[in-house]
Amino acid sequence: MRLSRAFQPTLKENPAEAQIVSHRLMLRAGLVRQTASGIYAWLPAGLRVLRNIAQIVREEQDRVGAQEVLMPTLQSAELWKRSGRYDAYGPEMLRLVDRHERDLLYGPTNEEMITDILGSSVRSYKDLPQTLYQIQWKFRDEVRPRFGVMRGREFLMKDAYSFDVDYDGAVQSYRRMMLAYMRTFRRLGVAAIPMVADTGPIGGDLSHEFIILAPTGESGVFFDAGYEEMDWVGEAVDVEDPAALAAFYDRVTTLYAATDEKHDISAWDALAPDRRREGRGIEVGHIFYFGTKYTKSMDISVAGPDGAALHPEMGSYGIGVSRLVGAIIEASHDEAGIKWPVGVAPWKAALLNLKPGDAACDAICNDIYARHGEDLLYDDRPDRAGVKFADADLMGHPFQLIVGPRGAAAGTVELKRRADGTREELPLAEALARVFGA
Repeated sequence: MRLSRAFQPTLKENPAEAQIVSHRLMLRAGLVRQTASGIYAWLPAGLRVLRNIAQIVREEQDRVGAQEVLMPTLQSAELWKRSGRYDAYGPEMLRLVDRHERDLLYGPTNEEMITDILGSSVRSYKDLPQTLYQIQWKFRDEVRPRFGVMRGREFLMKDAYSFDVDYDGAVQSYRRMMLAYMRTFRRLGVAAIPMVADTGPIGGDLSHEFIILAPTGESGVFFDAGYEEMDWVGEAVDVEDPAALAAFYDRVTTLYAATDEKHDISAWDALAPDRRREGRGIEVGHIFYFGTKYTKSMDISVAGPDGAALHPEMGSYGIGVSRLVGAIIEASHDEAGIKWPVGVAPWKAALLNLKPGDAACDAICNDIYARHGEDLLYDDRPDRAGVKFADADLMGHPFQLIVGPRGAAAGTVELKRRADGTREELPLAEALARVFGA
């Protein structure tokens, strides 16, 4: 994309309404614009980030055998009345009435709908287990939406639901999802720690929330240093092998980790002082096991091995896809702007032509753009260099390919890494290989 033609409305000043770093930078970098309280339009660069995150989430769900579906945003109130949650959920649920006086709601979550879909389609235990997921917009009518996409009313979420014959099977599904989540956050380039959590209105008795470490996080967190040493998360694990899953799960969850709400002082004191880590974090995911809470209340059953009806055991698993955009920025930024991890950045690199109209500069930039235009943002504007550097830092491209007259004459470009600010003068081919691979 050529920046001269892009819809990339950056701002020089911090918007007065933005209270936290991610909200300020998302507005300034032209990722989103607010259209109503807690509701945002995603502009081209922001949408690219959102799609990149969603694709990584999708690939890791598929990798553990989950299957993607897409459910509607509007749901029949009758489903929620069957489960008993329609009145219990509270004013966060947006309730609607259509022209035929039928009660509807804008879904905050989808346990009821997916349970009804499975119940109408699966008759025998032989058809289980099943894990279904979607990446879909949700709405919760927050009383005080704030902090941009971190606590908005409309948000994009990955929600998955598992159905198993018995408890042991449900635990295996839960552990598969733990594996998928740890792999997902690792690919997103953030440190996410699973912590035992309350289940809230969804219900159940086994639950972990995933916390991204960020200095501006909403919760205090306490954890073992072992969570800083988790390169093994990327190792291959056979998702069909219960022993392998159990070993992975135990390795992840036996280390101490707790939010300030669940912090156990005695357990903390028992941890060696050099292993103690404290900080702040942001919740970006939550997984639950809740047994037959919904299949029983909604009278959903399948024929078991002995022919008798059984209620499948369930779990649900959420990741805040749009919330992750803000959380990643909170965890990775500096005074100049965003520092995107490579896997989620809207473009891998900014191509900065420091002297448009110079034949050598234009030739090198046009050649780079012709080969890698899909993966870079070409700043071909007739602005001074300082403006281009400032905007590139603000938008957070992992790399900057800087082309000036002196380097162009020598066949070199300057490569800047946004993460640490380092710069190198390199031959063109080597610089491109560093950014885009061989």
